[in-house]
Amino acid sequence: MKFSIERGILLKAVSQAQSVVERRNTIPILANVLIEAEGDTVQFRATDLDIEVVDKAPAKVERAGSTTVSAVTLHEIVRKLPDGALVTLTDDGAAGRLAVEAGRSSFNLATLPKEDFPVMANSEYASNFSAKAPVLRRLFDKSKFAISTEETRYYLNGVYMHVSDGDGGKVLRCVATDGHRLARIDADLPDGAGDMPGVIVPRKTVGELRKLLDDDDAVIAVSVSETKVRFATPEITLTSKVIDGTFPDYTRVIPQGNTRRLEVDAAEFAKAVDRVATVSSERSRAVKLALDEDRLILSVNAPDSGAAEEELAVAYGDERLEIGFNAKYLLEIASQVDRENAVFMFNSSGDPTLMREGNDTSAVYVVMPMRV
Repeated sequence: MKFSIERGILLKAVSQAQSVVERRNTIPILANVLIEAEGDTVQFRATDLDIEVVDKAPAKVERAGSTTVSAVTLHEIVRKLPDGALVTLTDDGAAGRLAVEAGRSSFNLATLPKEDFPVMANSEYASNFSAKAPVLRRLFDKSKFAISTEETRYYLNGVYMHVSDGDGGKVLRCVATDGHRLARIDADLPDGAGDMPGVIVPRKTVGELRKLLDDDDAVIAVSVSETKVRFATPEITLTSKVIDGTFPDYTRVIPQGNTRRLEVDAAEFAKAVDRVATVSSERSRAVKLALDEDRLILSVNAPDSGAAEEELAVAYGDERLEIGFNAKYLLEIASQVDRENAVFMFNSSGDPTLMREGNDTSAVYVVMPMRV
């Protein structure tokens, strides 16, 4: 195998592949990327047995062939090469070495047999549809902060993507929760997605998928089966196993009868929470919200480190209310708001609170209160 490729193109392909590779693994071949050169394209394939990413790049192929080499080492080499360099990769199958040459730099890397590389089995996908990158980006970006990190509740370690009933008919919905807060984001249902099975997309996959969604003009081909989900652009295909578990009935957690309405400038609110939380003890990080007519007082009282208080002008016309929240949760939820104003709907100091952006119900957040 021998081919030449521009350094920028190679870096993009290899960086996507090496991020899937687990740094610590007991199977040496899983640390490698499978390089396959044929025609005028080169494929870079990496897997951790749960996720597989295949990246296609244009190259000048002199001799077709394939080999596997350390993904991290190759990435580091390419990253450190000068911009615009032409990189030539030559595999000497007999010696088990891959030569990487660019200008005056040359490297000789150990390879492993391509036959040992595990390729994820193809599966029959029950549902195939296309979605624009900004639509998927919004669905996952706004929900992923609420993914649970508790390994014991593994079925919460991802984003639940499914078809549901929205205000104006069927929607494509992403939900994530860790029991303390919940995010529910809706988008118009793409053509062909109506019969999609609901799947829990794992946290790592959500992180890898984000790299496919940067281009606003990109259209992502989505394929879903009971056990796998695949996201593909013409250059990159990301295939992942889904979490084998049942996502809980999240609709029971979303309060329907909260009537006390607070409207506040989201950016000002987030900054104020951040300021008063500076003095709180790291363990509790509890912030108290005291609501009165058109007035919100945020306060923190940490006996060992001090106290803080800040007043904000808000739109609030209901009876007086005092309620406490974990500052981190409030900050994460407030930072999701794209519009100017955040609307909080309260019931009492012990009940879950609902938050949305203005009157938009396509993005709804729930946060549980704390005793303060």
